[in-house]
Amino acid sequence: MHRRRGFTLIELLVVIAIIALLMAILMPALQRVRKQAKGIVCKSNLRQIGLAANLYAEEYELQVPRGLAGGTGKAWFQLFMPFLAQKPIGNDYRTVDIYRCPSYPDKEQTVCYVVNGWDFEDKNDMTGKEILLPSKLSDCERRAYTIFLADNEDGPWRYIIRKADDEGHNRCDVWNPGHLPTSDSQDITYGRRISRARHRKGSNCLFLDWHVEYIAAEDITIDMWRFEK
Repeated sequence: MHRRRGFTLIELLVVIAIIALLMAILMPALQRVRKQAKGIVCKSNLRQIGLAANLYAEEYELQVPRGLAGGTGKAWFQLFMPFLAQKPIGNDYRTVDIYRCPSYPDKEQTVCYVVNGWDFEDKNDMTGKEILLPSKLSDCERRAYTIFLADNEDGPWRYIIRKADDEGHNRCDVWNPGHLPTSDSQDITYGRRISRARHRKGSNCLFLDWHVEYIAAEDITIDMWRFEK
């Protein structure tokens, strides 16, 4: 007769310790992979928006929408809807995943990007102002170096938009130095609007030649928003 030998308590504790050690090693790597996957989805969304923007420009004499203030007209995300496969239900944009970055902390936010609404008097103007009317793509001297959309910042001073006419829908544009990711301002009008650390330590950006690129926060400068360089 042979006695069946089981695990001892010490052996079980060793196995548990090894599993815990492996989990401690793997978890950070898994988290990095998850963050990278979300960043890839965000870039894919921006590319699809870029396609819609290009179709919109072809339909409207090469013009693209810019800023919006005071509730006048329609925001960029409303104007691009006819050129996207996804549609809102009524006035509710929570079914339009293309406008949503999966890394945005508040999952109720439906507009996770801000548009270039910045206009300048000349090349020496370092303040600029908001532009409400659309601009022609041909007015942009270096489209591959000019940002059109960037990640929307999250914070108590930033509105959560669920429907097209929600309060704050007219604040999804960039037109002031305080809106840059290096700004520390949390003012509702002049505070930071471009995400400082949505993806690593920067933001995904859609340029006017419709390519998408990650830019570190400190590298997003005023000159990247000028149509005339």
